[in-house]
Amino acid sequence: MLTRTLAQELALSANEMPVVTLTGPRQSGKSTLVKNCFPDYQYVSMENPDVFAEFNDDPRFFLERYSQHVIFDEAQRTPQLFSYLQGIVDQRGTNGQFILTGSQNFLLMKTISQTLAGRVAVRYLLPLAYSEIDHTQAATPIAQWLFKGGYPRLYAGKIRTSRFYKDYFSTYVERDVRAELGVRKIADFDRFVRRCAILTGETFNAANFSQECGISRQTANEWMSILEASFIAFRLLPYYKNYGKQIAKTPKLYFYDTGLACNLMGMESAEQLHSSPMRGNIFENAVVAEIVKQYYMKGDTPRLFYWRDNKGLEIDFIIEKGGEPQYVIEAKASTTYDAHAWKNIDKIADQMGVDAEHRIVVYGGDEAFETRHGRVIGLPQLSELV
Repeated sequence: MLTRTLAQELALSANEMPVVTLTGPRQSGKSTLVKNCFPDYQYVSMENPDVFAEFNDDPRFFLERYSQHVIFDEAQRTPQLFSYLQGIVDQRGTNGQFILTGSQNFLLMKTISQTLAGRVAVRYLLPLAYSEIDHTQAATPIAQWLFKGGYPRLYAGKIRTSRFYKDYFSTYVERDVRAELGVRKIADFDRFVRRCAILTGETFNAANFSQECGISRQTANEWMSILEASFIAFRLLPYYKNYGKQIAKTPKLYFYDTGLACNLMGMESAEQLHSSPMRGNIFENAVVAEIVKQYYMKGDTPRLFYWRDNKGLEIDFIIEKGGEPQYVIEAKASTTYDAHAWKNIDKIADQMGVDAEHRIVVYGGDEAFETRHGRVIGLPQLSELV
């Protein structure tokens, strides 16, 4: 069985708050994780039609049956449930009463903010991190990992990677996008998402997307918000301190899972990715996704940005701590070290007050070592930065 690093944080959260909510993309392993973390809790799936009907018929009677130490899976399907849970947790005043899961973050968080604010710990489970794969099986070659991605089903049995993602995306469009969020222009939405994949690691400009996909600028922004709410893709903001320079204001676009991004680009194998001009972008995406996952595993919010000024000087990632840049990071897909990778870091890190120990190049190799410029690490060492 796959071991998830977030398990320890979930247990701690249940000791601290009356309700713990676990959200993330479909098939990231939420149900399996909460069942394993809380084996003594009753498990109730709100996607089950009979359970759904039973709750709607008589919510009070339903909650007499499921009144304490219950996991409500896909809880966003019954928004009324949250109001009833508010009364129960306030009356008892004890922690760890209920565990809620949901894969549609927009609907889930909207309901939580209205009913359970101050009573709930919200945690996020993304697809497997590279560090989790290393702890559960023989190390996966970088190119294979980038192409395969981190959805647990791909590691639980024999399943074709390309087939999994085609089915996954089709189900996502039908269940989340069409049924729950009411998007009707499915062909246009499909084209929009695939265009996002092709522009992985590039800036997201809604006006350009609207022209390329034949949709309005407003629709482009709305659809990007859907991708973010359902943990498909996200926007990385530029660092807001300019140090006397004009800096970019447009966010960059990344996917939470490189396997899904590769499939949406039309790639069919790790070998094809290895020779693709998109290899660098996908590796960069893997680095930022890994950092985000490491933060979520600890129950923290990422303070992660990129830098680009008006002269074209760019740094891939900046991790901020205490209101100041803590790490300056460049991602290079090559499996061999190249000293030229420090070019941009050397130009800007001094101005930011970042010392050599916190200047990082992440490359596609296995060894980690020190240089006079800073540290060189691989994907497995990224957890050390969080």
